[in-house]
Amino acid sequence: MDYPLLQASGWALFIGRFHPVLVHLPIGFLLIAALLEIGRRTGRIGVSESAMSFILFWSAVGATLACVAGYLLSLGGGYEAELLDDHMWQGIGVAAFAWIAWLVKSDAFGDKIPFGPAFYLPAFCLATILTFTAGHEGGSLTHGEEYLTQYTPEPFRSIAGMPPLQEKAIEAKPITNVQEAVVYKDIVQPILETRCTQCHNASKKKGDLRMDELALLLKGGKGGPAFVSGKSAESDMIRRCLLPEGDDDHMPPKGKPQLSTQQIALLSWWIDQGAPADKKVSELTVSEQMKPVLASLGSGLAGSVSQMQVSAIEGLKVAKADPKAIENLEKAGLIVHPLANDQNLIEVSAVNAADFGDEQLGLLIPLADQIAWLKLGRTKISDNGLKELSKLKNLNKLHLEHTAVTDAGLVHLKDLSKLEYINLVDTKVTDSGLKSVMQVKNLKSVYVWRSAVTDSGVVQIARSYPKIQIVNGFNEATVAQFVKTGDTTRAETKVK
Repeated sequence: MDYPLLQASGWALFIGRFHPVLVHLPIGFLLIAALLEIGRRTGRIGVSESAMSFILFWSAVGATLACVAGYLLSLGGGYEAELLDDHMWQGIGVAAFAWIAWLVKSDAFGDKIPFGPAFYLPAFCLATILTFTAGHEGGSLTHGEEYLTQYTPEPFRSIAGMPPLQEKAIEAKPITNVQEAVVYKDIVQPILETRCTQCHNASKKKGDLRMDELALLLKGGKGGPAFVSGKSAESDMIRRCLLPEGDDDHMPPKGKPQLSTQQIALLSWWIDQGAPADKKVSELTVSEQMKPVLASLGSGLAGSVSQMQVSAIEGLKVAKADPKAIENLEKAGLIVHPLANDQNLIEVSAVNAADFGDEQLGLLIPLADQIAWLKLGRTKISDNGLKELSKLKNLNKLHLEHTAVTDAGLVHLKDLSKLEYINLVDTKVTDSGLKSVMQVKNLKSVYVWRSAVTDSGVVQIARSYPKIQIVNGFNEATVAQFVKTGDTTRAETKVK
């Protein structure tokens, strides 16, 4: 007979993810009990035996629930086996000794256990001590073995016999000469270290995948190879980065620092070049679009930086947004964030307002000058609503993915002179609509993956508008939803 809760099922993992919440119950109860016991024994406070018994009971219950949830969470895999085993047994020890302490302290059972009072203090102390050690192991499982001790200051490091503190760079250092940079060591590895290895290292192998060493990255995890050499579009590590951030398979997980557009482009380019371990940039083929991305890493290709366009809203300053207008948007379920305080520009997102539709677009008009980024993906916006958007004269990025907009609505956007990015993924837009939107003055990127736009249409239109990125899903020439790292319609050249 199969028991779903004893396997890595959806129910098991659902309950298991409550472990971080439940584990705080025994910690809190045991620490309170310890403080009360110390106060009682030193004569500072008066605490009844029944009160202590009550606290110990709930600490034991909490520890037991945490153990159950922790075990179910572990079924998902991705943890270092020995460290997980230590954490599990220490957690079980907390529960077991908490139950013993409660039994010998309770009115119902205490008198029936021979030498019961002699067991109380040792069991209680062991439960409290194991709470700390199990917590340490839990932190190591989640964040890596050195998470709690990594930034231990002096003189404690010397006293504990720890090596001197070595500050770890948060971001990759600028590269002096990009042409001579070893692609994996100087470009790819720093990206992985700052965005991926926290969850994919020796002590925490999420999905049984390690990304801290090239050989282990090549080996892959339980889902198969992390990437397919020469084919970034078919590589899992790229595919997951391109999923919506709210998707369970998106990496890095929501809430963690995300890879930038440039970082995904660099990883995709490295994979497309065969994922070499020791080749330099100058030894690989670089498309025209990759030159400015590589140039941004340092001064080696500084001359190519001039090819990168300046944003149409850079340096733009507008009046402060009307607080009442912002309040009205928030009441409608939209999220409003400032983009740059010195410019007073804002981002408006309907990520939590799926019912937002054309009739509510009037709420945006009082903020027509301030709205620079607008996310209306997965809402009920239609072609009629796009007429209202034409009034947002400083609109710079527009998300319309997974909506009912068609070619007819896009004609209303042609006069948005500062619009640089538009996402039309999974819409009914056709080749005709794509052609019309390309006439927007400063457009840089348009995403039409899973729309009615055809591959042949993309190729033809791209030839007429070579400076605009047209992203049409996973293929050998593009990286969906982010940066196009190659184009079959253009010849590739060596870095010069």
